[in-house]
Amino acid sequence: MVKVGKKIVKFRVPILILSIILLIPAVWGYVNTRINYDVLTYLPEDIETMQGQEIMTNDFGIGAFSMLMVDGMEDKEIVKLKEKVEKVDGVENVLWYDSLADISVPQSVLPSKLYDEYNTEDGTMMAVFFKDGTSSDETMKAITEIRKITGEQCFLSGMSAIVEDTKELAEKETPLYVLIAVALSALVLAITMESIFVPVLFLLSIGIAIVYNLGTNVFFGEISYITKALAAVLQLGVTMDYSIFLMHSYQEQQVRYNGDKERAMAHAISQTFSSVIGSSVTTVAGFIALCFMSFTLGKDIGIVMAKGVIFGVLVCVTVLPSMILCCDKLIEKTKHKPLLPDIGRISDKVTKRYVIYVVAFVILLFPAIYGNNHTGVYYNLDESLPKDLPSVIANTKLKEDYNMNTTHMILVDSSVAGSDVKKMSQEIEKVDGVKWVLGLDNLVGSGVPADMLPESVTGMLKNDKYQLLMVNSTYKVATDKVNKQIEQIDNIMDKYDKGAMLVGEGPLTKDLINITDTDFKRVSAVSIGIVFVIILLLFKSVTIPVILVGVIEFAIFVNMGIPFYTGTKLPFVASIVIGTIQLGATVDYAILMTTRYQRERSRGVGKFDAITTAHKFSAQSIIVSALSFFAATIGVGLYSNIDMISSLCILMARGALISMVVVVLILPSLFMVFDKIIVKTSKGFRPTGLKS
Repeated sequence: MVKVGKKIVKFRVPILILSIILLIPAVWGYVNTRINYDVLTYLPEDIETMQGQEIMTNDFGIGAFSMLMVDGMEDKEIVKLKEKVEKVDGVENVLWYDSLADISVPQSVLPSKLYDEYNTEDGTMMAVFFKDGTSSDETMKAITEIRKITGEQCFLSGMSAIVEDTKELAEKETPLYVLIAVALSALVLAITMESIFVPVLFLLSIGIAIVYNLGTNVFFGEISYITKALAAVLQLGVTMDYSIFLMHSYQEQQVRYNGDKERAMAHAISQTFSSVIGSSVTTVAGFIALCFMSFTLGKDIGIVMAKGVIFGVLVCVTVLPSMILCCDKLIEKTKHKPLLPDIGRISDKVTKRYVIYVVAFVILLFPAIYGNNHTGVYYNLDESLPKDLPSVIANTKLKEDYNMNTTHMILVDSSVAGSDVKKMSQEIEKVDGVKWVLGLDNLVGSGVPADMLPESVTGMLKNDKYQLLMVNSTYKVATDKVNKQIEQIDNIMDKYDKGAMLVGEGPLTKDLINITDTDFKRVSAVSIGIVFVIILLLFKSVTIPVILVGVIEFAIFVNMGIPFYTGTKLPFVASIVIGTIQLGATVDYAILMTTRYQRERSRGVGKFDAITTAHKFSAQSIIVSALSFFAATIGVGLYSNIDMISSLCILMARGALISMVVVVLILPSLFMVFDKIIVKTSKGFRPTGLKS
């Protein structure tokens, strides 16, 4: 690898020129990557609810629907408004009173429950059906156009409206996430590094790697808004280690080679690559573990972040060394004394007092595990958004004025007799939390003969394959009540039609809860297993993987357990993603210290001195890296108005500090306790030829 390092040093200028040229296609790719703002679309395509959504789109031309509430308008004005909404591109149909009868016809001819449920003293409500899916570009444009047409007197609720508001908020905030992360990270690095200009080079090189990563996402077609929002911040935090390791190694090699900077850099590249290859492989493996989720948001985040780590390593050992050598004079001019104290002074104190830290580890382990296993999560997506967004206001109004929370859709075979459909509807209406069931057979009769209904209504509710029924629920999505209600409705449907399907936001979210619960267990097992095997191969040891994985998992348990004791609920993706991200960050720190410990023991250095030296030479890098990761994420966490992003960033920030403390204090203490076992069960921890 030293030969490769010498080549990189020799061709540093062409490397810099090529890296800048490659930014052009990367930026093009970034601009042309579609962003998906609906996490429910990442559910497996083969589950019944997703198949039902597909049938609704293909057979009924209904991909999504929203409730449009209108206040303070006369019937004639509402008719004109309805006609305007129907003409919006992407709108399939709008269902209101005049869809069934002319407004001059007495309202008493309509089923009373239909009129009563869709009207209040001050307003009325109409159902807007869209041609395409909840989060399609066409539906998003239609939502925006409807809001322009309707004005302040109208309120548009539903999942599509939430997705549109999430999109607008995320597009506004995401650029600021990067600015905040860069500014705070640069501040920490400027304080803790020897030169004010070095952090600029770090951030420029990592910025290049981030652009490469985001640009190559174009090959996937689209990524989720969560991935887009977190990718840059995460890549900055996770790959900053490599830049810090390179710089510290470069400074060390300069002393060794009497100021010969080119030679020092060639060896620093070689040493850095050897040091980070193990930690980067484990980090990549942790992210790849997310691909084992059946909820494919994990795959989306996992592949993008794994790719980001690879780009981070490549840029760190090619572009960054070239930048450092080309800007050597600026680095020298901007040198200052780091404000961070010399951590090496406390290294022997840590190893001398190792019993204290081992006891702390044992005491905290069980409450950390308990808290981690009992931390509450939420699945209702509008809970992660500010309460003053139009969609959130509309959903609140829907509940308060119309006592509606969510609407389920039932797809029944068209051959099922009308009398059976009526019986089924009556049974479903008796289920707790169900206000009414509306289908074609509910509208026919009681003053509205079948031939009086327009084809636009009958075609929307029945075709040659299926008939569609709408079920209004007073229960909120993702609650135990609505999930029990969905199970009861499913049981009733099966009595009349074994092939009937229940679709909509409620059933989809119920599937999301069941699937992600299984996914979390699978990802945890896979990520731990992969990391264990890699560490085993890296150190050729049976005990080192157990100690390192134990320390890493302890740090994760502490981080994820804190919300339980503070009474904080987390977004459902947190429990899946944070474990993998924190594992990736912590394993870098742990491998860095363990590698040095192994090197010292292989030279014949005694237990105490080997662990003290390993601590002395790695703690500074670990602390600088962790503080940089903390700075990059805490600012975004405190700023973001999207709780899903805010919660994840705050967890990552806290996790960086917890991982730092655990690796700096507890890991070397465990080495002190288990040193004799480690030496006997590992290769490379004792001088060649010695048995112990």
